[in-house]
Amino acid sequence: MRVLIADDESIIRMGLKSMLQEMGHFVIAARNGREAAQMARKQRPDLAILDINMPHMDGIRAAKELIQIRPIPIIMLTAFSTDDLIEKATNLPIQGYLVKPVNQGSLHAAIRVAQKRFQDTVAIQAESEKLALALETRKIVDRAKGKLMLEKGLDEAAAYRLLQLRARESRKSLKDVASSLLAG
Repeated sequence: MRVLIADDESIIRMGLKSMLQEMGHFVIAARNGREAAQMARKQRPDLAILDINMPHMDGIRAAKELIQIRPIPIIMLTAFSTDDLIEKATNLPIQGYLVKPVNQGSLHAAIRVAQKRFQDTVAIQAESEKLALALETRKIVDRAKGKLMLEKGLDEAAAYRLLQLRARESRKSLKDVASSLLAG
């Protein structure tokens, strides 16, 4: 994977880079959140590990920007595990939280969990969009059936069959036919 790391401490950056490279990843290293956002635009990483406290742009703001640029799994990294930082991190759509010092085992585990949580989130969002579209279609079709029932004196089944027939004949979706009927 292409992993973007951002930490203002060069020793931490070098340590993370070394561990990630040993795990077989390509590493893109930034010194702060602003640099991380710029690199994300150009390098298109697959995962980001961001220190929470950095100059110019902290990890929390950087995470928000990265999500806007290109949604990817994000792990927050910090030397502090205070409740206020944890609370700020939990309000972000991130997939992990690591407390320094980090070892290769905890880093590997955090990456695996972050990837899985991100995949789960993407799948849930796709299913949610699919269900929302189906619900919208159902509402439009139901309103069109109601209109046909009133105007033509059809029962519900006959109104639905008529919409289906018009959709097949026009080679349009049922939703498009129902929308046209409601519009005109």
